Amino acid sequence: MTTERQGARRRRIPAAIALAAAALLAFAGAAAADEHPLRFVGSVQLDYLSVPTADPANPGTLDGSTLEVSLRASRELGEHAEATIKVCFACHGFEAGAAYVDLRAADELVVRFGRLTPAFGSFPERHDPANHHTSDKPLVYDMGRMLELRAWNEGILPAPWVDNGVEVRGTHFVERGRLDYAAYLLSGPKGGADAADFDFTLSRSPGQYYTDTNSQPIVGARVAGTLEFDDASDVTVGASSMLGTYDPARKLSFVIAGVDVVARLAFATLRGEYLVRRTEVAIGDTPALRWKYGPGADGAYADYFVKDGFYLEGEVPLGRVELIARWDGLRRKGNVLVTSPLTARAAMYRYTAAAAVRIDPAVRLKGSLELYDLGASRELALHLGVATPF
Repeated sequence: MTTERQGARRRRIPAAIALAAAALLAFAGAAAADEHPLRFVGSVQLDYLSVPTADPANPGTLDGSTLEVSLRASRELGEHAEATIKVCFACHGFEAGAAYVDLRAADELVVRFGRLTPAFGSFPERHDPANHHTSDKPLVYDMGRMLELRAWNEGILPAPWVDNGVEVRGTHFVERGRLDYAAYLLSGPKGGADAADFDFTLSRSPGQYYTDTNSQPIVGARVAGTLEFDDASDVTVGASSMLGTYDPARKLSFVIAGVDVVARLAFATLRGEYLVRRTEVAIGDTPALRWKYGPGADGAYADYFVKDGFYLEGEVPLGRVELIARWDGLRRKGNVLVTSPLTARAAMYRYTAAAAVRIDPAVRLKGSLELYDLGASRELALHLGVATPF
């Protein structure tokens, strides 16, 4: 990045912060002018990541201190409408995390339009740092804190996935539980004409005005059912999917599918998710120079790869302390670019022991010890952070 471009970017960030602050203040002022109150919430997390077994670690991850800030304001516009604005600051800069309106006909029918996080999986519902008790996210939803993030190009669907579009959702309550559903049309992930994977920078770049690059939306859906045992115990099982194309010519398709389960018990909360993504790639005019491995037995280069992953997690409350154990992993099968350090069958597994201590009713001190099994090596990662909602 040139010095001139860096300077322009530094000038845009304060301007964006000022604009977002003005929008939130205007939103608050409008709410104060009528009978519908403004609801304002937020969260802050400062986390420090150290990788003592790798010196330096920053070529492969974002170590050191990372700040995550989320500010959200919402208010009712009437009996059947509500508006929400959310801004956030994290490792990728300052952005609009949400700007949408909900039109509610009934619990079973809500139409949401604007910039939103679609219903996919379980973890994105609690992605804000004050809503989950580990410093980082599961590998399948990672956004910048996993080791070897550049080699793996993040996880499968970084959380929060924020996009422009419309979503129809609803909840049907039954005697001992509920059924939730959602279906949506979004701009979708983005990539170049010669893409070998998603380009997540394009998906969140304000320089693209957050617009679609191929004039064709993607589709997605989620359905989940909850069975309640009592006021403190329930189990939820869900399934999600998303598919479409991501290149400008609409030739490269992808499909993501996932299943999740959450069991909330009196003595612990248990969670698990599995995600898989099949992504088509551009072979190119000179594949022998572009790809690390040659053609298959049929003489052709495979035009796709498959990446899947999972996490299993348990939380046990002990007074002011939450003890967390997590096992998660990523796997990738398929050809890779000649510049990639990955192999045609790559895998990464991580074992985490963590604790979250309430040092104030609204403030948690988080710490975790993570052991990465990268196949060719093992690395140790240490997190220490503090997070609070407000």
